[in-house]
Amino acid sequence: MSMTSRKALAPALALAACAAGVAATLVATPAQAAPAAAAKPPALAWAPCADAPTRECADLSVPLDYRDPKGRSIGIAVSRLRSDRPEARRGTLLLIPGGPGGSGRDWLGRVGERLREETRGVYDIVSFDPRGVGGSTRADCGLDRGDLEITKIRPWPAPGGDISGSIAAARRVAESCARVGGALIRSFSTANEARDIDRIRQALGERKLSAWGVSYGTYVGAVYAQKYPDRVDRLVLDSSLDPDPSRVGRGWTANIAVATEDRFPDFARWAADPARDARHRVAERPEDVRPSVLALAERLDRVPERGPDGTQQLTGNRLRARLQMALYDDKAFPALAELIVSARAAGEAAPPAVEPAYGSPEEAATLLGVLCNDVRWPRSPASYERAVAVDRLRYPLTAGMPANVMPCAFWKNDTAEKPVRITDEGPSNILMVQNLRDPATPHSGALRMRESLGERARMVSVDSGGHGAYLRRGNACGDRIVTAFLTTGERPERDVLCR
Repeated sequence: MSMTSRKALAPALALAACAAGVAATLVATPAQAAPAAAAKPPALAWAPCADAPTRECADLSVPLDYRDPKGRSIGIAVSRLRSDRPEARRGTLLLIPGGPGGSGRDWLGRVGERLREETRGVYDIVSFDPRGVGGSTRADCGLDRGDLEITKIRPWPAPGGDISGSIAAARRVAESCARVGGALIRSFSTANEARDIDRIRQALGERKLSAWGVSYGTYVGAVYAQKYPDRVDRLVLDSSLDPDPSRVGRGWTANIAVATEDRFPDFARWAADPARDARHRVAERPEDVRPSVLALAERLDRVPERGPDGTQQLTGNRLRARLQMALYDDKAFPALAELIVSARAAGEAAPPAVEPAYGSPEEAATLLGVLCNDVRWPRSPASYERAVAVDRLRYPLTAGMPANVMPCAFWKNDTAEKPVRITDEGPSNILMVQNLRDPATPHSGALRMRESLGERARMVSVDSGGHGAYLRRGNACGDRIVTAFLTTGERPERDVLCR
């Protein structure tokens, strides 16, 4: 996504975890009670997608509340790219999107053709829009545009570390999500997404599903494999999250600090390369890029959000947010470097005017709903003040944002079921793939997923930077291992590092 486009925001919003969070009683099942049995869903009624006739689209009805399967239902938008080699077809490969709040149908449109070619038609490739977003029943917290700016959804402390404004905004957003979001927001959880996936499996008529989950989708995939181990064929977890059940979304958000530090040296080397022209050369040496960026952000902290003529200006936090988003992919480095060079050249004059990045109402509502419903967050504002102060000293590039207060601290309802604990109990049919320098889901967090899965998994670490590994970084070693696993079931005997 471009810096201001919605698609560009999807990965960033996804985890703050890259995005952020807000509100309500989980409509999902309490830990001590099992959901009532729901009737098997009817087969999907496929038709050519309106925007892509080479793919098929369908809608699936699922219970809003799995404790009341005969009650209100909502729609899940599903899409499919059929195998072009029916004689080779093994089954269905489900793409589990990131987020929370990412669109699986959009993702299928971007990667489906290449994935079908890589896997030689072994699968029908299917994806879906999770409840709340895209073509599924949409959510809304009733937030105004200001609250949808990326620096507010992922709240950045004010200059100096003050979080009083973040606390006020978190209370306001939590209240709005509870009031406007209703039962739909209360139904958002990883456990319910896993249940929705199993309804998709049933509607497809498949005994087992293979799946490729990315980012937040890795946690969804791991939860599905834990809850329904006999319904998983081959599972790829790409850019995994730390599955610690005591923290989940709160831990994912906190990990952005170390992830940004892991990834920033890649940008520093790029921006100090002698081959760069003057518009993109941030410093003469890689080690000088970091202090230059930090000094610029500190100077921009004195800039108001709007100039005298009403134009929106580049502030310190807007620069920091753009930096963190640009680290997702090397292709964003030129625009980031040019922005840094131009802002620095302005000196004490007016900084560049910018169009801030915004999330959509449904992305924000879904993100907040899942993060806040999955686990209970600390309630004390003072605990966040202390955490931000420590985080700012330890990780100055993110200036305390990953530790900041979120609407989850003021959520109106407690979670109704405990997060699923990921364990080593189950089939050995999982392959993890992970960049060493991921700005959102750090390698250190993926190692904790690997440890939890034990012998159920093997892990391929790719010596690359950016978010998303398989078919994204041009690493032939990593891509080859994942493709072989999907097509033949073959896994490495032990964990692998792909240089």
